[in-house]
Amino acid sequence: MLILRKRTIPALLGALSLSLSALAATPDQWTLPVNVQKLDNGLTVIVSEDHTSPTVGVSVVYHVGMRLEPKNRTGFAHLFEHLMFQGTPNAPKGVFDKAITGGGGRNNGSTRPDFTNYIETAPVSALASIMWLEADRMKTLDFSPASLKNQQDVVKEEIRVNVKNQPYGGFMWIDISQQAFQKWENNHDGYGSFEDLEGASLDDVRAFHRDYYGPNNAVLAIAGDVTPAQGFALAKKYFAAIPKRPVPAGSDFTEGLNTAEKRIEQSDALAQAPALVAAWKMPARGSRDQAAMAVLGEVLAGGDASMLYQGLVKGRELALNLDNLYGLTGPWEFDGPTLFTVFAVYKPTSSADAMLAAIDEEIAKVVKNGVDAATLQRTKTRMLADWNNKLESFINRADTLAKLQTLWGDAKVVNQIPGWIEAVTSRDIERAAATYLTAANRTVIDRKPIAKAAAAPVTAAPAAAPAIEKK
Repeated sequence: MLILRKRTIPALLGALSLSLSALAATPDQWTLPVNVQKLDNGLTVIVSEDHTSPTVGVSVVYHVGMRLEPKNRTGFAHLFEHLMFQGTPNAPKGVFDKAITGGGGRNNGSTRPDFTNYIETAPVSALASIMWLEADRMKTLDFSPASLKNQQDVVKEEIRVNVKNQPYGGFMWIDISQQAFQKWENNHDGYGSFEDLEGASLDDVRAFHRDYYGPNNAVLAIAGDVTPAQGFALAKKYFAAIPKRPVPAGSDFTEGLNTAEKRIEQSDALAQAPALVAAWKMPARGSRDQAAMAVLGEVLAGGDASMLYQGLVKGRELALNLDNLYGLTGPWEFDGPTLFTVFAVYKPTSSADAMLAAIDEEIAKVVKNGVDAATLQRTKTRMLADWNNKLESFINRADTLAKLQTLWGDAKVVNQIPGWIEAVTSRDIERAAATYLTAANRTVIDRKPIAKAAAAPVTAAPAAAPAIEKK
């Protein structure tokens, strides 16, 4: 489901919010070291020291994404992310990659509704070079007609390959968002239309970098074989001289829960079997129901042991596969309206009505009976294992810390999330299911294949969004 760009082409919390102090991590929980400083120019720097490997992970997260891109410039945040790899006056195109990959490292980036992130991992000896390179492209880029035209074409080709010429395209994350949300900031296609992409000018690019890529709109995180003193010293050396820049005030993109079910039917010339996506608006970030909804989502659709998989794929044999999505990120990394989505390819002998009836039946069980202790504990254990396993990687650790600092205003949330998961009760899950997983809050797309003269064998497509690639 990630909009990842590969090497080849969802503050202070209110009375109803999660309490960072009340929900402390369990005694045996791994606690990450999180050291934070803010430079005079507004750049927030995080260092997580770990000497188990002579490597580092680096993430620079800018608080800009699809929700903040200009109207009539759909896909611009992603287009601009590509441009960040096209070189600067000091480091022409190719230097960034060679400096990192030449020493055995790797780099990547992605665009999401609420942020754009740039990540690297390399031997610790390359850390100073990475800092210089990231600071250099924070200052300015090589704004040229040639690089803009090149990357416009690259993004357009991605749309052709990953959406237009793929079975199901992006209907489980592009189309469903367009139907479920009311405000433009939340419902437009972040990939972008060809017309909007072609309309982007060099002035647009320069203004976007000026407005959103300043140090005061960024978080830099370093994880690995470096002390806080070393990490902060490098950050000051390379970033302190970059002046802060005014950031445009964001629009109000908040939305309440939906009040009437919406169902849409689409056709698909490339699909071999029908597919269904059902999505419900999630509780807001910081809500007391956020952790409950995260656990509920896994109970319902998190893997082969989940209720919906067992009920629809194994039990009733209506679906060929089933998976869940939390918008375009996860249950913790969003800062505006997002969706809990269930996506399934179903058998031609079944129907959308049968699928929805079965989904409603499983949800009704949770609303009535909650979740038994064994299932709840098993789900929590798996979620905690996945969380900790992800953080073992220095590049993932740095990226997670930078995202949490950007979205929550506190990177130390990384050590609170396990406690939030552990604290979820069956009653919490009942409340979340009854509040959010209602028909009135649901948007559904039924995607049906166009009949072909000679039908091909039915196969289940992977429940994942296509990749938005780096270059």
